[in-house]
Amino acid sequence: MYTIKEIYFTLQGEGFYTGRPAVFIRFSGCNLWSGLEKDRKNAICNWCDTDFVGINGSNGGKYSALEIKEIIADLWPKNQPSKPYVVCTGGEPLLQIDENLIQVIKNAGFEIGLETNGTIIPPDGIDWICVSPKANANLILKNGNELKVVYPQCGMNPRIHEKLKFDHFYIQPMDGIDQKDNIKRSEKFVLNHPKWKLSLQTHKILGIP
Repeated sequence: MYTIKEIYFTLQGEGFYTGRPAVFIRFSGCNLWSGLEKDRKNAICNWCDTDFVGINGSNGGKYSALEIKEIIADLWPKNQPSKPYVVCTGGEPLLQIDENLIQVIKNAGFEIGLETNGTIIPPDGIDWICVSPKANANLILKNGNELKVVYPQCGMNPRIHEKLKFDHFYIQPMDGIDQKDNIKRSEKFVLNHPKWKLSLQTHKILGIP
């Protein structure tokens, strides 16, 4: 059984596939922080822009792989001409994703995208891998499709990742009370370092999930 915070249809809001229709599966749990305020002080990473605790989101629950397949198939619009696409995110989805789930989702005709903190090696079969490294975590997944650094992070210069084997390198302004300043700092960083591109959380700008 997989513990799921929420499953919903929306547009991908950030990174390379910004604007692409997708079903998001948000897995509960993370290996860098419990998500609970009482544990924030001692967490490896004590911030997150998403609630990944529990199963109380839209379509949240504990499901088998076949039940997840049925949910995402029902959520995908029948009149949507683009290739069915599912994004596995969290929390940290690789705490739960396994080859069985990947195969079941593939059998339903979906491409699979992954958003991970890069501390766990994924199973085979994922079509698009986006790694978002965290300053105090041990990055072991050093190749993929896109590397997306939330910026700024205390203790991390994004340029230490420039020799890793990724196709695209993104700087994404950290959300929160300093977001306006973080956007300006991110813009300056990208202008000064042309290997990097700017990623904005357009779903939050649009007010969609």
